[in-house]
Amino acid sequence: MKRPIILLTGGGTAGHVSVNEALIPVFHERGYEIHYIGSHDGIEKELIGDNQPDVTYHAIQSGKLRRYFSMKNFTDPFRVGTGFIQALSIIRRLRPEIIFSKGGFVSVPVVLAARVAKIPVVIHESDVTPGLANKMSLPFSNHIFTVFEQTLEYVPSGKATCTGAIIRPELFQGAKEEGLRITGFNGDKPIIIVMGGSQGSAILNEAIRKDLQSITNTFDVIHLCGKGNLDNASENFPGYKQFEYVTDSLPHLLAASDFAVSRAGSNAIFELLALRIPMLLIPLSAAQSRGDQLLNAAFFKSIGTARVLKEEEISLRPFSEELVEFNQEKDYLIGNMLKTEMPKTPEEMVALIMAQRN
Repeated sequence: MKRPIILLTGGGTAGHVSVNEALIPVFHERGYEIHYIGSHDGIEKELIGDNQPDVTYHAIQSGKLRRYFSMKNFTDPFRVGTGFIQALSIIRRLRPEIIFSKGGFVSVPVVLAARVAKIPVVIHESDVTPGLANKMSLPFSNHIFTVFEQTLEYVPSGKATCTGAIIRPELFQGAKEEGLRITGFNGDKPIIIVMGGSQGSAILNEAIRKDLQSITNTFDVIHLCGKGNLDNASENFPGYKQFEYVTDSLPHLLAASDFAVSRAGSNAIFELLALRIPMLLIPLSAAQSRGDQLLNAAFFKSIGTARVLKEEEISLRPFSEELVEFNQEKDYLIGNMLKTEMPKTPEEMVALIMAQRN
């Protein structure tokens, strides 16, 4: 008997993949044949295509619509058109029961093709305001699930539901002892994990490394610096351990961490919130983004679960001074974190998705 098929899509950043990673084991347990449409070279290719043996990965052409002038703005629409044709061919061949889109520009041609093929599409939006890819996809979707209640103001009310966050269960299975083994730390000092996103953050990397001597007088530092951003000069610095990017070891590194310094992507914030790790958020500036991280950070600051430092404030004083003040707020932040609801389980989210089939 042929197994039912589910098709997932989303990519460009780890945040556009992590929810899909959480859902895949549930679909597998329910007997689904799982397929994923992503780009040829995005992070979804590494996280899903190269590391999920139970998932069939399909790579298509994709393009990005930029809010600034770039010559690629003239060529990327053709890539999107090619991706649409490729996605349509895949969808017509597979005939999945439903398509779940996490967003990112690779998802746009998939959602458009799904409408032509008359396959229901469910979209998930993690930020306060929908990203451009999801905005473009909204008219062609059957339903959109949001993490924030405020997001419902920006989407059609007749086909939107706030579900809250979905967190990968394996993040709760980390062992502090294993995290200490991986880093080589002894646990005598509080540990800060620094996360600049899957692509890293140049301004955050510089702030940490510039003041590393003072920081490591008080803290041990786990630094996820992004691909291609390892610093040879800091490689053997006592109390400092750097990684380009981590996957299987992340739960252990988080379990070993007392604090987190992070960009303000929604998925990362909700993961830290669920693990009750006090967070110092450094959102992307409006000049570098559409402002979604600024909105995310402002919300969590308003409910007392995060300290926020804007990019333009980083260079005003040594970063070690900011971390000392952050440490003093630890109990206040944790107390407010404990008052928040725990996120949806992947099983609950899968049930909500499959309810949209008809």
